[in-house]
Amino acid sequence: MSFLARFRPDNFTLALAGTVLLASLIPASGNFAQLLERVTSAVILVLFFLHGSKLSRQAIWAGIGHWRLHLLVTATTFAFFPLLGWLLKPALQFLLPPELVLGVLFLCALPATVQSAIALTGLARGNIPAAVCSASGSTLMGIVFTPILVGLLLSHSTSAGNPLDAMGKIAAQLLLPFVIGHLLRPWTSGLLQRVGNKIKIVDQGSILLVVYSAFSGAVVAGLWQQMPLVSMLTLFLVCALILACSMAWCIWASRRFGFTTADEATILFCGAQKSLVSGIPMAKVLFAASVVGPMVLPVMLFHPMQLMVSAMIAGRYQRKAGNPVI
Repeated sequence: MSFLARFRPDNFTLALAGTVLLASLIPASGNFAQLLERVTSAVILVLFFLHGSKLSRQAIWAGIGHWRLHLLVTATTFAFFPLLGWLLKPALQFLLPPELVLGVLFLCALPATVQSAIALTGLARGNIPAAVCSASGSTLMGIVFTPILVGLLLSHSTSAGNPLDAMGKIAAQLLLPFVIGHLLRPWTSGLLQRVGNKIKIVDQGSILLVVYSAFSGAVVAGLWQQMPLVSMLTLFLVCALILACSMAWCIWASRRFGFTTADEATILFCGAQKSLVSGIPMAKVLFAASVVGPMVLPVMLFHPMQLMVSAMIAGRYQRKAGNPVI
């Protein structure tokens, strides 16, 4: 039973699958779709406001001094992943429909996760302050780097707009509420502490709402008629290959540059993951509504895969560390 439990998707992953199913069976259309678009834009503002409110300035300063670790994580997120996507692009164009090829390249351009990277680092007894700084910094750098990388990787696609325009849109819709939330942290932190884990309802609920909106538009445009089962299975294997390569790189580079085991775990869980929470709102800003659905399919597959694999690896780091010294 414990073996099977390791491979059981978490509740959020099951909710994502249910949301896609709902959008496939009962897609939003007409006036309701237009209203939903406005609601999702407002919800994304709230989501990034809360992210800014939750980020402690003390945590930033506690981890910012570990510059070698942050440099490796940043290089993995915004150089290794895009380079890997670019190298795979000729094979992807042969194996996958054009929409999924663009989605895989978009996945490679995304920033790292925040919450899961920090949680997995803690489970593995890694360097938590460095993980907080690195993961949070990745989200902020993604506002600049992701549009540039999308412009480079998807340069021949009409789906990709001007990177400078995209940076401006992302700054207005994601960075601005994040900064306002962080500046208001002295007044909002007490409320957030009282709310506790219930804030996850807003985090996860907002993503589910955006997924429903994106997939409704894609389904109305004929997404599933254009996406055969073979393509979905191939996409699963491609995501598995990208995850395996990125994890192998993180472990090899950590050992090559002489990091401790605790730092290695931090580099692995901050560097080899991609953010669904940032990815879906960014896709809505960067791409036309008609292509957002297929564009986010790769990151939606990659998300549960990285969590399940990382949880098993974090358990191995924990056992290797043994009992903590008190």
